[in-house]
Amino acid sequence: MRLLSARLIVSLIVGVTLVSLCTSYYQVLMQNQALRKDLQRRTEVLGESLARNVERDLVRDDRPALQRTVQHFANREHLAGLAVYDPQGHPIAITQTLEPLITSAPAVVTLALKEDRDTSAFLKIGIASVHIYALPLHRGENIVGSLAIVHDSGYIRSESLRIWRETFLSALAHVFLIVLITLLIVRWSIAGPIARTATWMKALRTHRGAVRIKVPDLELFRPLAREVATFAESLNTARSAAELEARLRETGESIWTADRLAVHVQSKLEDGRLFVVSNREPYMHTRRGKSVVVDVPASGLVTAIEPVLRACDGTWVAHGSGDADMEAVDAHDRLIVPPDDPRYTLRRVWLSKEEEEGYYYGFANEGLWPLCHIAHTRPLFRASDWKHYQEVNRKFADALLEEMENTSRPVVLVQDYHFALLPRMIKQARPDARVAIFWHIPWPNPEAFGICPWQRELVDGLLGADLLGFHIQSHCTNFLQTVDRIVESRIDWEHFSVQRLDHRTAVRPFPISVEFLDAAAEPARESAYEERAGLLKALGVEAASMGVGVDRLDYTKGILERFLAVERFLEKYPRYQGVFTFVQIGAPSRTHIKRYHDLQAEVEAEADRINWRFQAERWKPIVLLNRQHSHKEIEPYYRAADLCLVTSLHDGMNLVAKEFVATRHDERGVLILSCFTGAARELRDALQVNPYDIDQTAEAIRAALEMQPEEKQLRMQRMRKLVREHNVYRWAGSLIGELCEVRLEVAEGGSEAFRAGASVG
Repeated sequence: MRLLSARLIVSLIVGVTLVSLCTSYYQVLMQNQALRKDLQRRTEVLGESLARNVERDLVRDDRPALQRTVQHFANREHLAGLAVYDPQGHPIAITQTLEPLITSAPAVVTLALKEDRDTSAFLKIGIASVHIYALPLHRGENIVGSLAIVHDSGYIRSESLRIWRETFLSALAHVFLIVLITLLIVRWSIAGPIARTATWMKALRTHRGAVRIKVPDLELFRPLAREVATFAESLNTARSAAELEARLRETGESIWTADRLAVHVQSKLEDGRLFVVSNREPYMHTRRGKSVVVDVPASGLVTAIEPVLRACDGTWVAHGSGDADMEAVDAHDRLIVPPDDPRYTLRRVWLSKEEEEGYYYGFANEGLWPLCHIAHTRPLFRASDWKHYQEVNRKFADALLEEMENTSRPVVLVQDYHFALLPRMIKQARPDARVAIFWHIPWPNPEAFGICPWQRELVDGLLGADLLGFHIQSHCTNFLQTVDRIVESRIDWEHFSVQRLDHRTAVRPFPISVEFLDAAAEPARESAYEERAGLLKALGVEAASMGVGVDRLDYTKGILERFLAVERFLEKYPRYQGVFTFVQIGAPSRTHIKRYHDLQAEVEAEADRINWRFQAERWKPIVLLNRQHSHKEIEPYYRAADLCLVTSLHDGMNLVAKEFVATRHDERGVLILSCFTGAARELRDALQVNPYDIDQTAEAIRAALEMQPEEKQLRMQRMRKLVREHNVYRWAGSLIGELCEVRLEVAEGGSEAFRAGASVG
């Protein structure tokens, strides 16, 4: 600490001295400029007042009068003297004090006569510093001579020396005070907190201290505090993972964790490198006021893929959609993420407003989305949108190929319906790459998919992949039937693969899931009853029972049908009026697409109509929370609800159902689940309903509220066991592991011949 204090004191002395010198230099410079300008201004005023009298005496050729005039002004402050010259530069009249100094006409006088204009200059004559101002004298249009006004400018230097002297004394005083204050700060505000932090870190290392980092004393050292906090969290995470692994070994269980996923993928990749392509980016830079913040979009995909990329130093290629994203990247549109613990590369691709409108909102979400979801909304296919879709797929392909350059064994994982053309583009350029695409939405039957004018191009693009993943087996079957109908290929129904253009594509179901946290990792909370009462009170509602729905405001989610079921339930069972409230968390989505904009208005109108019909003084049947909510804000509603309604009209998986189950550590609550979701194939203990059957859903609400606690617990235990064992890390491990086992071969002449490994079939 003594060494630290000495270094600080020496640094401060040097720093303050340098700052004082720079400040003094600037002050002296400004003072010199001000004094020079003042001298020039006074000289010009004097010259203008004298010129007329001198010109009159010159015209009359009255030299004695000229001498008297110049001698009369010789005693003014800082005035060294005056001189009058003829047109040839010979002196006519000059003050006695100036005569020994100036023996010939100065250059400024010659210049004033030559160019017929006022001229001035600061000069050194002998040891004297002077300022000479020369102005031509006229008789009519003719120059008859020149007047030179000479001032002693030495006082300017004297003033500068005075400023330097005063600044030096001031700097000495500042150095003394700053050193004294610094010693006090080091002793009271730094040495103490550092010692306490060292004690805390020792306790943490030896596992005898608190597990949560909180070091308010390090407020002065924010970067150090952040690094210490990150270190503590990493240490705690590693310790928790080790303890969990030990418990699992003890019980003979094999649960997938982020650490296990990372190790698994590293072993599969060997010396290869993983590249992920998605429309949504894992980190987004947005501007809030004058500062830029980093947001993490709520996404199960980020949860699943990030541990892999962190472990293997991979690359994630995504659309840079944040309004401050461009400020965060380097010259190659890359940055290292996460910001607090850099592990892998994020490559951002930029899209124009027209490209985003055509590719994302147009073809992907007004065309493919309704086409693949049987939800009675007509898909719109425009040639301009298709053109943008092709261009954006090509733009992402070019960015990905650039990132893959000089990589010997690239492994590419493409995400979702935004990039159906990408696998073929990548495979054509890099046949040595292993390419998989996971289709996160349903795949319809061949008749429905036949609506798309570019069905052949989409299917051909997808068949460029080595591995194509869907959520459930029926979607795989629909895809193969579509392939059989529209492109020339050979389908192996036994192994679910397609042979096209000497290339084999395996088609597999990989049911996606959510992260499952052990109850032991969760902090202690109040009971579901107390939490429910607090949530309803905050909403201004009094009710004994609560249901919850969590969805984007999308026409595939069955929100209107859900509201009708709540209305029918209250009609059939009036005893629940004033008792049961349904809370719908509905995040606005794609609102500038007309169908979504209209749906939002319809949902709000339907909630208002039902509330108007049943609402009592401090109770209403439906509470619509129409805004974006973070996962942290949603979790209390999951924990407190008596039931969760998931009534999608058609859904690839629906992770809300699994999130609700994963959150219920109390093993209570009932899940009411649409039979048209992928999750319905796994969560058999949910109350499954046809969302179009309003009465059936209403009966399910009654059954959930009146179900015996033992049955609720048994159902929830079985569903939680399934979600725990088939979590999002297992999904990612299965998908990437199977892709890494694909065997690639290049036939003679450079054509591709790809065969799946043993696990692929």
